[in-house]
Amino acid sequence: MDSLVQLLGGKGKFTAKLDQLFKTDSKIVGELISADISGLIGQYAHGNEPSHHIIHFYNYVGQPYKTQELIDSVLHSQYTDKVDGLAGNEDCGQMSAWYILNAMGFYQVCPGKPVYSIGRPLFDKVTVNLPGNKTFTIKTYNNKRENKYITSIKLNGHKLEKPFFTHAELMAGGTLEMIMSDKPKR
Repeated sequence: MDSLVQLLGGKGKFTAKLDQLFKTDSKIVGELISADISGLIGQYAHGNEPSHHIIHFYNYVGQPYKTQELIDSVLHSQYTDKVDGLAGNEDCGQMSAWYILNAMGFYQVCPGKPVYSIGRPLFDKVTVNLPGNKTFTIKTYNNKRENKYITSIKLNGHKLEKPFFTHAELMAGGTLEMIMSDKPKR
């Protein structure tokens, strides 16, 4: 990610490109429009799985509140419990996997890098059962629909300065705690 940010001109220009992606008009015209282009937020297509990680890019440039806003929007607008409740094609389960991981409060942006990006959890408490009778618990305080922003994060009692934790930390077991607010932490 650091190389991509630098390639696009640094954090400011990279953030401007992200903002443009999510705010550009969603209208698509022409005869060759793909059915995979669905679930649009600006030109971001949530219905097409190769785009799923992009929402978490704001975490890499110091604007996690934008990741939290977008995740909240997608969780509440792109998924329902109806027959057509997914914004796109389920393919190999990626649409559901995105929802489950982000509803728990994290997502792996790069499959080859065992690091999780923290987003916006839906649940007050989730426990993941791990091998060796260990658990990884995610606790969310002051969690309401309007409180989509994280004001502080602790992993096993230690404050996280950035919205990331590793797969090794998850597998070791423990507790991830997040305090929510209706105001973004900038």
